Amino acid sequence: MPANGAAENALGTIGTICWTVQLVPQVWKSWRTKSTEGLSEWLVLVWGFSGVTFGVYAIVQDLNIPLILQPHLFGALSYLSWAQCQHYGRKRSRVAALAMYTAVVVLSAGFEVGMIFAVKPAYRSGNMRPIQFFGIFSSVLIALALLPQYWEIYRRKEVVGLSVLFMFVDMLGGVFSDLSLAFKAKFDVLAGITYSLVVVMDGVVVICALILNPRARRRRKRMAEGGESECTAAGVGNGQEQGGASQSREMPLEMDTITRRQEEKERGDKEHEMSGEAR
Repeated sequence: MPANGAAENALGTIGTICWTVQLVPQVWKSWRTKSTEGLSEWLVLVWGFSGVTFGVYAIVQDLNIPLILQPHLFGALSYLSWAQCQHYGRKRSRVAALAMYTAVVVLSAGFEVGMIFAVKPAYRSGNMRPIQFFGIFSSVLIALALLPQYWEIYRRKEVVGLSVLFMFVDMLGGVFSDLSLAFKAKFDVLAGITYSLVVVMDGVVVICALILNPRARRRRKRMAEGGESECTAAGVGNGQEQGGASQSREMPLEMDTITRRQEEKERGDKEHEMSGEAR
């Protein structure tokens, strides 16, 4: 495919916009529900660091500006979601979570700047191995980061705490970023692998949500109906027991009444006989 700078930048910009806003639904959902249950904090933490390593690769490789902005925005929002996990999930104070977010961003920025200056001389001299390492390492991190989330899905038998809209927009970002690479003069294989991994592994989560979440809703509905029927049966059984108990309490009372009446009748008969003899 012939190189086309305008198409490359346009598609890269769309991909960057998707990857800028893709974590917004997740951050919003966590803030609205005040919960990050079901969201793996390792997913967003490792994704944040993968943005740093790919940022080194994108800057040294001199990719287009949208593709340079993308990993940094992605990393910042991933770290923000991780800070929410600390506040809502681990119940740390808001100040502590904010301090942790600031610290991890500053450390990541320092690491990235240091690695850029360390790798550039080797890249300029024709040694591609250092920069290839960062590209490959970023791909590996993106793939490995989803494994804890897969475990959460397997353990809960549904996708909980994770915004499906977030995963879908993340997929779109990968698709458009891949397309932007197709219009470069030379296709960047490592960048393409990274973006394609995002598409495939996010797709797995979306498919799991479409299949497992309806099953989980039906399962909870059956459990709720079963619980109601058990409560109804228990209520009827308690009513019968109470009715039986009241009947058992009423029986001695009736027997006592009959006995007293018989005794009174016998006394009346005796008095009548005695009065007849006296006459």
